[in-house]
Amino acid sequence: MSRALGRALGLALVAWAGLAHAQISSEALDWLRKIYEATQKLSYTGTFVYQRGVESETSRITRLADAQGDLEKLEVLDGLPREIVRDRDIVSCYLPESQIVKVDRRGDRRGFPALLPEQIGRLADNYTITLGGRRRIAGFDCREIVLAPRDGFRYGYRLWADRSSGMLLKAVILDEKGETIEHFTFTQLSLGPVARERLKPSHATGTWRVEDASVSPANLSDEGWGFGAEVLGFRKIAEVRRKLGESRRVGQVVYSDGLAAVSVFVEPADGRGEPVRAGLAGRGAMNIFTREVARFVVTAVGEAPAASVERIANVVEFRPR
Repeated sequence: MSRALGRALGLALVAWAGLAHAQISSEALDWLRKIYEATQKLSYTGTFVYQRGVESETSRITRLADAQGDLEKLEVLDGLPREIVRDRDIVSCYLPESQIVKVDRRGDRRGFPALLPEQIGRLADNYTITLGGRRRIAGFDCREIVLAPRDGFRYGYRLWADRSSGMLLKAVILDEKGETIEHFTFTQLSLGPVARERLKPSHATGTWRVEDASVSPANLSDEGWGFGAEVLGFRKIAEVRRKLGESRRVGQVVYSDGLAAVSVFVEPADGRGEPVRAGLAGRGAMNIFTREVARFVVTAVGEAPAASVERIANVVEFRPR
């Protein structure tokens, strides 16, 4: 074989490999879009297990998607009873032991199985997305999609979706060593119509205390705060002010890379009922970094590596107006 022919064949193989990679990436993105559509448009009821190390928690989830808007009910079946009902972006958490209802507006919050954002294409900026193998989970024939981080500032994910409907059956979060930090797995799932009656709260709450977070839009830059518009591929997606406890109000800025979210809270240091514990703390995939800035407490918290949470907290600046 001549050198010219060998070189031509080599270039052809490289081009073919690049084309094959592009096709696989495109197919993997199509699978992510299928998962997003399924978790947004399907009605279902099922039981899933969340596991972190040796700790586990079982929950029953029921979701109704119809012309009146999506409605979701999550019942925690282990430990102290808890029930969370989400009506669009209004989330009510019922705590029967203390007879309290906590009300919040969490339009930025996603939870299993609805983990994916609407803008699927943006995930490719921060993750290499490929298809894995097939696996049977809770009676469903599933396809695996792998999201490998492009840097050390985010976790990796392995997702398994029903090949027929696209519904997400399992999600695994991986650290930088490829070891499992947390995972969610359906043990039973039924797709199809759900009666609206099944999503009503299980408790009579007429005498319960209601704690409303009273979330409202905010512009903290008007008060002298500066935040990075984009840090390590995390974009700012929300800026609000919310009530903490009975009377304290805090500012909150939410960053996301499409999958992971990190919230930055800003509150006055004066009047706190407990001392400020500056530094890093973590549990499972969740990391928290706290620092003091001009007699304020800045806390970044999210399901991202410690380096990301710390970096996002450290770009916060205060310049008195």
